[in-house]
Amino acid sequence: MVSDERVRRTGAWSRLLTRPDIGAFLGAVAVFFAFAYFARAVNWIGEPAIAAGWTDQAAQYGIVAVPVALLMIGGEFDLSAGVMIGSSGLLLGYLTTYQDLNVWPAMLLVLLFGLAVGFVNGLTVVRTRLPSFIVTLATFFVLQGVNAAGTLRLTGQTAIQDIDSASGFESARKFFAGDLTQYDFKVKVLWWIAITIVGAWLLAKTRFGNWIYSAGGDPNSARNVGVPVARTKILLFVMTSATAALMGIIEALELRSMQAGEGIGLEFIFIICAVVGGCLLTGGFGSVIGTFFGAAMLGMVQLGIVDSQWDSNWTFTFQGGILFAAVMLNTLIRSRAQRAR
Repeated sequence: MVSDERVRRTGAWSRLLTRPDIGAFLGAVAVFFAFAYFARAVNWIGEPAIAAGWTDQAAQYGIVAVPVALLMIGGEFDLSAGVMIGSSGLLLGYLTTYQDLNVWPAMLLVLLFGLAVGFVNGLTVVRTRLPSFIVTLATFFVLQGVNAAGTLRLTGQTAIQDIDSASGFESARKFFAGDLTQYDFKVKVLWWIAITIVGAWLLAKTRFGNWIYSAGGDPNSARNVGVPVARTKILLFVMTSATAALMGIIEALELRSMQAGEGIGLEFIFIICAVVGGCLLTGGFGSVIGTFFGAAMLGMVQLGIVDSQWDSNWTFTFQGGILFAAVMLNTLIRSRAQRAR
């Protein structure tokens, strides 16, 4: 009797191995227990303060990595996401300390600024058909220059201090950047989890999620079946920039100040989180849940190297090794998924 290939069933284990987020999950578990061994000088597993430290670092990466992952699944990049954090924090600081604006309306203006930058990025990519790598790299340099030269011209220095002197600061800090427990777990960890849940729901359960996959996988075919590819890509850029603006607000409230160079370089960390989470550089494939575990892994690496009493310069080596391993693993998982179909 010949089995029909069309009705072939795959086992639960085979289906599990085709998920884009399985590699990130296993990697995060492996990194966690690796540092439980190497960081024996501290109670890596049982000490809540240790968990508070690496989740705080992971949240800094993961909040923006979620929309970056969605954008990559949609077939685009945003290299301005990191510097946007600094731009937003500086704008919040300037509005509250030099223009005496209450923190809450100032935050609204900062978020509108983030929406505007994302819209310009997306519209430019769609209208000119230039690679998003080039467009957002240009935005990166523009914002970097504005952050340094603009802040220096307006304030006489390249940093804005005393944001905590503004009216409404305490209530805003409690909501966006306060401590949850006596062990210094941060509110931004909840923001990270919430944004991950929303992103995962958006990708898996909505029509917009289908549009994202289609726009990144085969945009020409997607247009032919009625998918609004241009609108989808613009919305993804807007979401990415607005979330980076939110992260800038969180950091400004947490640090009570903002430096002109804040956030520069984080755009690559966000991309690493997304790639570790199963996103392909070519688009059309990836996972928000995997990106969550990717951010958790990098957060553990950041703190675990210090707790293991290693030279912190090795952090970059670990990040590069994790990225390379993730690309190789994602390629394998993608090929298995295609065969399973």
